[in-house]
Amino acid sequence: MHGDSEVRNNLDARRYELATAKGIAFSEYRRRDGILVFTHTVVPKALEGQGIASRLIAGALADVRAQGLRIVSRCPFVSAYLQRHPEERDLLAESQPV
Repeated sequence: MHGDSEVRNNLDARRYELATAKGIAFSEYRRRDGILVFTHTVVPKALEGQGIASRLIAGALADVRAQGLRIVSRCPFVSAYLQRHPEERDLLAESQPV
């Protein structure tokens, strides 16, 4: 989508963000022992249904992989994303339903 920035890790806010002209989508996490626990994903109403959350999570998981970290999903959207993208499940730090 034109005008969108790339996914960035906002370390101070402990969330991945994707800024657009219509607002910021974000996915919050907690970090512990080399693991990111994704807890909540938010997409502004004006951006819903446009694939923004999937783009956000794809970028977040690429960053997690690049850092050599693992994840735990406590976020329904992240879990649904992992269900649709089994190639990303190797990032899971524990056995959990996706």
